[in-house]
Amino acid sequence: MPKGDRNTMRALQGLENSSPSVRLQAALAVGTNPDPQFIDKLIDRCAIEPEFYVREMLTWALTRHASSLTVPKLIDELRSERAQARSQALHTLSKIADRQAWPAITRALLTDPDDEVARTAWRTAVVLVLEGGEAELAGVLATQLGRGERETQLSLSRALIALGEAIMPTLRAAMTDPDPRVRQHAIATERLLRDPDAGFEFAIEEAKRVVALGASGQGGAGQGADR
Repeated sequence: MPKGDRNTMRALQGLENSSPSVRLQAALAVGTNPDPQFIDKLIDRCAIEPEFYVREMLTWALTRHASSLTVPKLIDELRSERAQARSQALHTLSKIADRQAWPAITRALLTDPDDEVARTAWRTAVVLVLEGGEAELAGVLATQLGRGERETQLSLSRALIALGEAIMPTLRAAMTDPDPRVRQHAIATERLLRDPDAGFEFAIEEAKRVVALGASGQGGAGQGADR
Protein backbone atom coordinates (compact mmCIF):
# COMPACT_ATOMS: atom_id res chain seq x y z
CA MET A 1 0.00 0.00 0.00
CA PRO A 2 1.43 3.43 -0.94
CA LYS A 3 2.45 5.66 1.96
CA GLY A 4 -0.30 8.19 1.16
CA ASP A 5 -2.95 5.48 1.33
CA ARG A 6 -1.55 4.23 4.64
CA ASN A 7 -1.68 7.74 6.10
CA THR A 8 -5.23 8.15 4.89
CA MET A 9 -6.28 4.85 6.41
CA ARG A 10 -4.56 5.75 9.69
CA ALA A 11 -6.36 9.10 9.87
CA LEU A 12 -9.73 7.58 9.08
CA GLN A 13 -9.24 4.94 11.76
CA GLY A 14 -8.08 7.61 14.19
CA LEU A 15 -11.37 9.46 13.85
CA GLU A 16 -13.11 6.40 15.30
CA ASN A 17 -10.61 5.70 18.08
CA SER A 18 -12.02 5.34 21.61
CA SER A 19 -9.57 7.96 22.88
CA PRO A 20 -10.72 11.60 22.44
CA SER A 21 -7.10 12.77 22.19
CA VAL A 22 -6.46 10.37 19.32
CA ARG A 23 -9.61 11.55 17.54
CA LEU A 24 -8.51 15.14 18.08
CA GLN A 25 -5.10 14.45 16.56
CA ALA A 26 -6.69 12.63 13.64
CA ALA A 27 -8.99 15.58 12.91
CA LEU A 28 -6.01 17.94 13.15
CA ALA A 29 -4.07 15.78 10.69
CA VAL A 30 -6.99 15.72 8.24
CA GLY A 31 -7.36 19.49 8.42
CA THR A 32 -3.64 20.04 8.02
CA ASN A 33 -3.62 17.94 4.84
CA PRO A 34 -7.14 18.33 3.42
CA ASP A 35 -8.33 15.76 0.94
CA PRO A 36 -11.87 15.52 -0.52
CA GLN A 37 -12.09 11.85 0.39
CA PHE A 38 -12.20 12.84 4.09
CA ILE A 39 -15.25 15.10 3.84
CA ASP A 40 -17.95 12.45 4.23
CA LYS A 41 -16.16 10.87 7.18
CA LEU A 42 -15.70 14.22 8.92
CA ILE A 43 -19.38 15.06 8.54
CA ASP A 44 -20.44 11.60 9.71
CA ARG A 45 -18.20 11.92 12.77
CA CYS A 46 -19.61 15.37 13.62
CA ALA A 47 -23.04 13.78 14.00
CA ILE A 48 -21.94 11.40 16.76
CA GLU A 49 -18.78 12.89 18.33
CA PRO A 50 -19.45 13.33 22.08
CA GLU A 51 -16.56 15.68 22.91
CA PHE A 52 -17.05 19.39 22.21
CA TYR A 53 -13.38 20.14 21.55
CA VAL A 54 -13.13 17.26 19.08
CA ARG A 55 -16.24 18.49 17.28
CA GLU A 56 -14.61 21.92 17.02
CA MET A 57 -11.55 20.34 15.41
CA LEU A 58 -13.75 18.36 13.02
CA THR A 59 -15.45 21.60 12.02
CA TRP A 60 -12.06 23.27 11.52
CA ALA A 61 -10.95 20.36 9.35
CA LEU A 62 -14.06 20.76 7.20
CA THR A 63 -13.40 24.49 6.75
CA ARG A 64 -10.01 23.57 5.33
CA HIS A 65 -11.67 21.87 2.36
CA ALA A 66 -13.17 23.64 -0.64
CA SER A 67 -16.59 25.08 0.22
CA SER A 68 -17.87 23.96 -3.17
CA LEU A 69 -17.41 20.40 -1.91
CA THR A 70 -18.38 20.76 1.75
CA VAL A 71 -21.38 23.12 1.62
CA PRO A 72 -23.70 20.86 -0.45
CA LYS A 73 -22.96 17.92 1.84
CA LEU A 74 -23.52 20.00 4.97
CA ILE A 75 -26.83 21.23 3.55
CA ASP A 76 -27.87 17.62 3.05
CA GLU A 77 -27.00 16.98 6.70
CA LEU A 78 -29.50 19.62 7.80
CA ARG A 79 -32.25 17.12 6.95
CA SER A 80 -30.85 14.49 9.32
CA GLU A 81 -33.13 13.07 12.01
CA ARG A 82 -30.23 13.31 14.47
CA ALA A 83 -30.27 16.66 16.29
CA GLN A 84 -26.49 16.78 16.74
CA ALA A 85 -26.00 16.23 13.01
CA ARG A 86 -28.22 19.22 12.22
CA SER A 87 -26.63 21.39 14.89
CA GLN A 88 -23.05 20.62 13.92
CA ALA A 89 -23.76 21.07 10.20
CA LEU A 90 -25.24 24.48 10.97
CA HIS A 91 -22.26 25.39 13.13
CA THR A 92 -19.85 24.40 10.36
CA LEU A 93 -21.81 26.38 7.78
CA SER A 94 -21.53 29.43 10.03
CA LYS A 95 -17.74 29.00 10.12
CA ILE A 96 -17.48 28.56 6.35
CA ALA A 97 -19.76 31.61 5.93
CA ASP A 98 -20.65 30.86 2.32
CA ARG A 99 -23.88 32.75 1.71
CA GLN A 100 -24.90 30.31 -0.99
CA ALA A 101 -26.07 28.21 1.96
CA TRP A 102 -28.58 30.86 3.05
CA PRO A 103 -31.64 29.29 1.34
CA ALA A 104 -31.03 26.13 3.37
CA ILE A 105 -31.58 27.97 6.67
CA THR A 106 -35.30 27.31 6.73
CA ARG A 107 -38.03 28.35 9.14
CA ALA A 108 -38.16 24.71 10.24
CA LEU A 109 -34.54 24.93 11.43
CA LEU A 110 -35.02 28.35 13.02
CA THR A 111 -37.95 26.90 15.00
CA ASP A 112 -36.47 23.42 15.50
CA PRO A 113 -37.90 21.72 18.61
CA ASP A 114 -34.38 20.93 19.80
CA ASP A 115 -33.02 23.99 21.60
CA GLU A 116 -29.41 23.41 20.58
CA VAL A 117 -30.33 23.07 16.91
CA ALA A 118 -32.49 26.20 17.06
CA ARG A 119 -29.80 28.22 18.85
CA THR A 120 -27.20 27.19 16.29
CA ALA A 121 -29.61 27.99 13.47
CA TRP A 122 -30.13 31.50 14.88
CA ARG A 123 -26.39 32.16 15.01
CA THR A 124 -25.86 30.74 11.53
CA ALA A 125 -28.74 32.72 10.04
CA VAL A 126 -27.26 35.97 11.32
CA VAL A 127 -23.96 35.13 9.61
CA LEU A 128 -25.49 34.06 6.30
CA VAL A 129 -28.52 36.35 5.87
CA LEU A 130 -28.41 38.27 2.62
CA GLU A 131 -28.30 42.05 2.70
CA GLY A 132 -31.82 43.40 2.95
CA GLY A 133 -33.17 40.21 4.52
CA GLU A 134 -32.57 41.22 8.13
CA ALA A 135 -36.12 42.42 8.87
CA GLU A 136 -37.69 39.25 7.48
CA LEU A 137 -35.29 37.11 9.49
CA ALA A 138 -36.08 39.16 12.60
CA GLY A 139 -39.76 38.38 12.07
CA VAL A 140 -39.08 34.65 12.10
CA LEU A 141 -36.74 34.86 15.09
CA ALA A 142 -39.31 36.87 17.01
CA THR A 143 -41.69 33.90 16.90
CA GLN A 144 -39.25 32.25 19.33
CA LEU A 145 -39.26 35.04 21.93
CA GLY A 146 -40.03 33.64 25.38
CA ARG A 147 -38.75 30.20 24.45
CA GLY A 148 -36.71 28.09 26.82
CA GLU A 149 -34.46 28.94 29.75
CA ARG A 150 -32.01 31.82 30.17
CA GLU A 151 -29.28 30.36 27.95
CA THR A 152 -31.67 29.84 25.04
CA GLN A 153 -33.24 33.27 25.51
CA LEU A 154 -29.84 34.95 25.62
CA SER A 155 -28.85 33.21 22.37
CA LEU A 156 -31.96 34.53 20.68
CA SER A 157 -31.44 38.04 22.02
CA ARG A 158 -27.86 38.06 20.75
CA ALA A 159 -28.97 36.87 17.32
CA LEU A 160 -31.64 39.55 17.12
CA ILE A 161 -29.28 42.28 18.31
CA ALA A 162 -26.73 41.25 15.68
CA LEU A 163 -29.31 42.22 13.04
CA GLY A 164 -29.24 45.83 14.26
CA GLU A 165 -32.00 48.39 13.98
CA ALA A 166 -33.91 46.20 11.51
CA ILE A 167 -35.33 44.33 14.50
CA MET A 168 -37.07 47.33 16.09
CA PRO A 169 -40.49 47.10 14.39
CA THR A 170 -40.65 43.42 15.28
CA LEU A 171 -39.52 44.04 18.87
CA ARG A 172 -42.05 46.81 19.37
CA ALA A 173 -44.84 44.50 18.25
CA ALA A 174 -43.59 41.75 20.57
CA MET A 175 -43.60 44.16 23.52
CA THR A 176 -47.40 44.13 23.37
CA ASP A 177 -47.77 40.37 22.92
CA PRO A 178 -50.45 38.73 25.13
CA ASP A 179 -47.84 36.28 26.48
CA PRO A 180 -45.89 37.91 29.35
CA ARG A 181 -42.81 35.75 28.62
CA VAL A 182 -42.71 37.10 25.08
CA ARG A 183 -43.12 40.67 26.33
CA GLN A 184 -40.39 40.23 28.93
CA HIS A 185 -37.98 38.74 26.43
CA ALA A 186 -38.69 41.46 23.85
CA ILE A 187 -38.19 44.25 26.41
CA ALA A 188 -34.98 42.66 27.69
CA THR A 189 -33.66 42.35 24.12
CA GLU A 190 -34.43 46.01 23.45
CA ARG A 191 -32.61 46.95 26.68
CA LEU A 192 -29.54 45.00 25.57
CA LEU A 193 -29.65 46.55 22.11
CA ARG A 194 -29.58 50.03 23.70
CA ASP A 195 -27.14 49.13 26.48
CA PRO A 196 -24.96 46.09 25.64
CA ASP A 197 -23.13 46.43 28.95
CA ALA A 198 -26.29 45.99 31.02
CA GLY A 199 -26.09 42.20 31.06
CA PHE A 200 -28.92 39.81 30.22
CA GLU A 201 -29.88 38.94 33.79
CA PHE A 202 -30.29 42.60 34.66
CA ALA A 203 -32.22 43.24 31.45
CA ILE A 204 -34.62 40.33 31.96
CA GLU A 205 -35.28 41.23 35.62
CA GLU A 206 -35.94 44.83 34.61
CA ALA A 207 -38.26 43.59 31.86
CA LYS A 208 -40.17 41.47 34.40
CA ARG A 209 -40.76 44.55 36.53
CA VAL A 210 -41.98 46.52 33.51
CA VAL A 211 -44.39 43.75 32.53
CA ALA A 212 -45.63 43.33 36.09
CA LEU A 213 -46.29 47.05 36.43
CA GLY A 214 -48.17 47.08 33.15
CA ALA A 215 -50.28 44.09 34.18
CA SER A 216 -51.19 45.65 37.53
CA GLY A 217 -52.37 48.89 35.98
CA GLN A 218 -49.41 50.87 37.31
CA GLY A 219 -48.34 50.84 33.75
CA GLY A 220 -46.70 54.16 33.08
CA ALA A 221 -43.30 52.52 32.95
CA GLY A 222 -44.55 49.57 30.93
CA GLN A 223 -46.35 51.71 28.41
CA GLY A 224 -43.28 53.86 27.96
CA ALA A 225 -41.20 50.75 27.27
CA ASP A 226 -43.65 49.62 24.62
CA ARG A 227 -43.20 52.70 22.51
